[in-house]
Amino acid sequence: MVGFDLGSVPFNSDGWGPPDSSVSVANQISNAPFAPFSRSDKLGRIADWTRSLSNRPGSNSKQNPTDSAFDFSGDDSFATLTADEDSSFRLVDTAAKSHHHGQHRPKFNPRWRFNPHNNRSQLPQRRDEEVEAKKREQEKERARRDRLYNLNRSGTNAGQRRESAVFKSSVDIQPEWNMLDQIPFSTFSKLSFSVPEPEDLLICGGLEFYDRSYDRITPKNERRLERFKNRNFFKITTTDDPVIRRLANEDKATVFATDTILSTLMCAPRSVYSWDIVVQRVGNKLFFDKRDGSQLDLLSVHETSQEPLPDVKDDINSAYSLSVEAAYINQNFSQQVLIRDGKKLSYDEPNPFATEGEEVASVGYRYRRWKLDDDTYLVARCEVQSVAEVNNQRSFLTLNALNEFDPKYSGVDWRQKLETQRGAVLATELKNNANKLAKWTAQALLANADMMKLGYVSRVHPRDHFNHVILAVVGYKPKDFATQINLNTSNMWGIVKSIVDLCMKLNEGKYVLVKDPTKPQVRIYEVPPDAFENDYVEEPLPEDEQVQPPTEDAQGAEANAAASEVEEKETSTEAA
Repeated sequence: MVGFDLGSVPFNSDGWGPPDSSVSVANQISNAPFAPFSRSDKLGRIADWTRSLSNRPGSNSKQNPTDSAFDFSGDDSFATLTADEDSSFRLVDTAAKSHHHGQHRPKFNPRWRFNPHNNRSQLPQRRDEEVEAKKREQEKERARRDRLYNLNRSGTNAGQRRESAVFKSSVDIQPEWNMLDQIPFSTFSKLSFSVPEPEDLLICGGLEFYDRSYDRITPKNERRLERFKNRNFFKITTTDDPVIRRLANEDKATVFATDTILSTLMCAPRSVYSWDIVVQRVGNKLFFDKRDGSQLDLLSVHETSQEPLPDVKDDINSAYSLSVEAAYINQNFSQQVLIRDGKKLSYDEPNPFATEGEEVASVGYRYRRWKLDDDTYLVARCEVQSVAEVNNQRSFLTLNALNEFDPKYSGVDWRQKLETQRGAVLATELKNNANKLAKWTAQALLANADMMKLGYVSRVHPRDHFNHVILAVVGYKPKDFATQINLNTSNMWGIVKSIVDLCMKLNEGKYVLVKDPTKPQVRIYEVPPDAFENDYVEEPLPEDEQVQPPTEDAQGAEANAAASEVEEKETSTEAA
């Protein structure tokens, strides 16, 4: 007989198991395959030498054990188990199961729902009237559930897609750009800096008078929003402004910006979407600029809302389409609420961006200077849109319009609530458009406007983004409104001062501040001197260079890109 060596079994006189000095069992049994098991399985034989994958009764010979997640490199002792394991594997159904009055939704072939002729093969037909009525009710309920399910699904997907569509960087970060710093918004909230009252260096342009009859508009007494296709609006950046160039040459200040750029910085902690500001350090001077075709020229809509917007760019309710629509509404609203009798308040210098004979929008540019410290002065171009005269006292106004695109998104129907619950409407707008309203308030404070007029403009129909009506116009004193929306002027200037101090420490060159698309922080990149110089500008050519059919209205070179895009769509729609 062949001898069988049991090996040595160490005796442990001190307790259970092998003594510490002996070799552990785990080290002896290595590279042994592990059989997957379920706790609910009954224990069978320790080893089954009688069965293999090839001779299993009813086994599927096409099934390859190597397809299993457990590949034991040719050792098929556990192949049977793993094949069983794989065949019992099912994806978890994550679809929300809707119950109605305690009834479970019956499982039908999906095609059954869409083809009523198939139901003969799926359900027994009974002519009993009560059963037929019950069946019709079930049909309606099933259709309602399907709609709800698809809505939930599309809503979820929209939320996921929104992150990729809306929450992307406003400028393409190039690999050769050097990131110098990133500042979380949490540090901005602690900043505080008080500036003395600024001085006006120069006022340019001309203002038309506000038509006070618009203060009496109500939803029952609405007015159609008019279109001003021939008036030109200018969105000129800092370094392209001839007045700022002149003031820089005269050493009137060390830092130069516009109210749009300053308000973006001042309200940065409220922003959700990405934005960018170009910073140029030239000698001892600092210029804050926006790029051509920048997002700063448009107006965000629904930015701070929890409800996701559609991500398809062509959808009339996508973030981009709404921002174009809002810019268009704002421009038209700002010109419609004026008394158009030719009477105008003119200043020492005309509009610095207009050519002679050109019809321009009512606007006054105030070039104002703030003292940040003994060596640092900041000059900004600030805008007011109209003037009002009461008892020979003039007050300057900013004009902006909030726009309602679909009450389903905001949850508040303006036509029903504006007269009786105006506070609720404003509260909803402050929740969904916190950043935009804060920026408008900051701009009104920078320009030292006496009143900011907010128009409530709604679509004639939720699916028509070309035709709008004015439902109400409400005036607020900028300082009071800032207090109401918790906008602290010391904090606003604290943010600007910290950014200026940071940029003043940089070497001469070009930089860009970018709001992180997904995080509450701003990044600073060092960019090449020629960056953004050759960007494509989404603006029409000057009139003499345009090739257009005579039916279309040509717009000026500096007309806002957003409004012109809507106008072009509008013209083509009317022609169609």
